[in-house]
Amino acid sequence: MQLYDFPREEVYRAWAQPELLTQWWGPNGFTSTFREFDFREGGFWRFTFHGPNGAEYPNENRFIEIEPGKRIVLEHQGAPEFRLTATFTDIAGRTRVIRQQFNDEKIFEQVKSFCPDANEQNLDRLQAVLDGQRVK
Repeated sequence: MQLYDFPREEVYRAWAQPELLTQWWGPNGFTSTFREFDFREGGFWRFTFHGPNGAEYPNENRFIEIEPGKRIVLEHQGAPEFRLTATFTDIAGRTRVIRQQFNDEKIFEQVKSFCPDANEQNLDRLQAVLDGQRVK
């Protein structure tokens, strides 16, 4: 969870617009190529992460719930299975966001050593995109 010095609508747009999302989604050193971004409930977001070591990691998410400006819920399809809920909460002109839940305790145990740090890197990259441009 992180707090941003930007209005909720701007932070939400950085999640909802693929041209912004591709700039920050992923941990440090990763880039991504979006193959599909069907931003609607039931729609899919398919992309490939390109790791700093040259490896490629196909990813598929399905949008479960979208409440414009307020909340995005998606499920990562395939290993590791998880549900990510991005709730955009206004706190005096600032925005607080994110929650991730794993479906299986064994999977959580496998990823807990690196997942929190990777998520923080991801959210720091979001901060950099927000700092670099006022989201339009």
